[in-house]
Amino acid sequence: MSLCLASAGVVKTLALASFTLAWTHSIEQTAWQEDWRVTKQGLELVQARVKGAGAGMEPPPEARLVGGWFQWSPPRNRLREVVLGNSGLAGEWRLCSADACRTLSEIIGHDIGPHPTTMSACSE
Repeated sequence: MSLCLASAGVVKTLALASFTLAWTHSIEQTAWQEDWRVTKQGLELVQARVKGAGAGMEPPPEARLVGGWFQWSPPRNRLREVVLGNSGLAGEWRLCSADACRTLSEIIGHDIGPHPTTMSACSE
């Protein structure tokens, strides 16, 4: 499977079956991570974790504290696409795989600035 990223008129294809999406919450300045799987039916959120709690980022009741992170497994719905906005207040989204993380600007090849980025499973 492959992940497609589209932003500001550029589309990049990454040969990934799974990845972690990481960012910093814009108000609380707290780390958040989500593990995703790329399937033929779309993108599937497998696990989410947050390094604390606060405004707009309260972990759900089923979350468990593991290694300093509240983590939980959300309902497994497959999404055709996920649109990531950029507020400019907390740095960029980072995509991590095989122990390496890169910002979306690094992946796209230019500063994406305020432009949204759309993630989807590439049609093959």
